[in-house]
Amino acid sequence: MMFKDSLNHPSEKSNLYYTVDASFTQANFCSSLSLEDISNFNNCVVIPGLFDVHVHLREPGFSYKETIKSGSAACAHGGYTAVCSMPNLNPVPDSKEALDLQLELIKKDSCIAVYPYGSITKGELGDELSDMDAMANDAIAFTDDGRGVQSREMMKAAMLKAKSLGKIIVAHCEDNSLLFGGYIHKGDYAKAHGHRGISSESEWKQIERDIELVRETGCAYHVCHISTKESVELIRQAKAEGLDVTCETCPHYLVLCDSDLKEEGRFKMNPPLRSAEDRAALIEGIKDGTIDMIVTDHAPHSAEEKSRGLEKSAMGVVGIETAFAVIYTYLVKPGVITLEKAIELMAVNPRNRFRVELGNDEFAIVDLNDAYTVDPGDFLSMGRSTPFEGHKLYGKIKMTVIGGKTVWKEQ
Repeated sequence: MMFKDSLNHPSEKSNLYYTVDASFTQANFCSSLSLEDISNFNNCVVIPGLFDVHVHLREPGFSYKETIKSGSAACAHGGYTAVCSMPNLNPVPDSKEALDLQLELIKKDSCIAVYPYGSITKGELGDELSDMDAMANDAIAFTDDGRGVQSREMMKAAMLKAKSLGKIIVAHCEDNSLLFGGYIHKGDYAKAHGHRGISSESEWKQIERDIELVRETGCAYHVCHISTKESVELIRQAKAEGLDVTCETCPHYLVLCDSDLKEEGRFKMNPPLRSAEDRAALIEGIKDGTIDMIVTDHAPHSAEEKSRGLEKSAMGVVGIETAFAVIYTYLVKPGVITLEKAIELMAVNPRNRFRVELGNDEFAIVDLNDAYTVDPGDFLSMGRSTPFEGHKLYGKIKMTVIGGKTVWKEQ
């Protein structure tokens, strides 16, 4: 597969996408595509399989929200051939035994590559380090996603342990002392509609603390789903200083802001949709390389859990099946970023940071001109709650292949 050298040896100049046309056929581009496929996908583009380092597959423990089987199928539908699964599960993967339960389910039910995280602390409770030594061979990295590690001493101990194991600390940054019962952004919408707000400081203050700890420990550090302009600037400064710091953001933070909120659970996620100023800073961050990757934070819940409005609905929205099209429609088509940049953010940079190679015959085929309206009823995920419901998007995934095996194909 032509992409393999491009991603595994990024210093070499290579294409990150190819158009399906006569020259594509003559190049005998990949063994997985028949001549009929090539004819059917004429003028589509072939891109490397996307890689999302922040996905909630909910199993074991919460299979009423999502299963590894349904979640991995949704990933394939979205053009993803590899994802990292978050550890807020039951049991929490804080020991080898608990992690093995998830690995067995992945082996049995997943149609794509899934790399599970181990938790930083036991039960994600923040009181005691997990058995990181025992999980080091199988966990892609360590995170307490869904909860910030509140104790500076605990996070420092985790960083030192992760460094000794050659692993990355992946941080959900949230200072609980600054939440004050908030559930959407502390901004104009919250004030106008009488909602309790989550301050930006609750995110960036913990990033600031952790960057200080990176200076002390030398740990490899990655920040989850940043949403504020202060977070962008802190990470920009850390990179300029030469610290081993990377970060991610999500399509909804790049496209929407708190002025787009409606009194519906499908607009509730953590961190929340921030201000237009924050969104502009995030876009600048992806353009200048401060933000390394775009992830989905795909977080399915049951319909009932998302039906309680902004105040009482569960935090989290789905996004794995719409992410590429959202980025293409709202950032690539208007010329904010190039298609190459989008692929770097969604396929290349995540693999480079987490040291996951693209396999042979691992790609997605996309029709950039195929427009569709987002209908959650079309999702393969069990989750249906998306802020992009009803949006007209371009960039429809037509086929996803991993290891030469077709794991999604539009009928």
